[in-house]
Amino acid sequence: MSGRIETVVLDSEGMSAWISRDRGVLALIKAFHAMAAGLVIGANTIVEISHAKANTARLNWVLSQVRIEPVTEHSARASAALLKQAGLHGHKYAIDATVAEMALRQPGPVAMLTSDVDDMARLCDARVRLIAV
Repeated sequence: MSGRIETVVLDSEGMSAWISRDRGVLALIKAFHAMAAGLVIGANTIVEISHAKANTARLNWVLSQVRIEPVTEHSARASAALLKQAGLHGHKYAIDATVAEMALRQPGPVAMLTSDVDDMARLCDARVRLIAV
């Protein structure tokens, strides 16, 4: 991992990979800890990663390791503006937009662990370093 990173945002796939102990993601998390980077998720990511087969104890432990940002009316309106600017529709990209909006207001430099590199690139421009999971 080259370059300084202040904040790391995890989308649902980034969180799911951490919860399932994906070796690559675990190595990245270790590197981010070594950099003293803050780990952040949006509150609605909890909804995406919670399901019947989720290991509740592991999920709760991982959640205890991150800062959870709320989705407010202000952030929802800013997310809608990002969607409009990117030419995307909220029906399909609503949660991606809220994750992108939250990433854009974090202390930088910011990186994001995501499986949606193409969509996040449209929403975040080059202001967030995207790391594929």
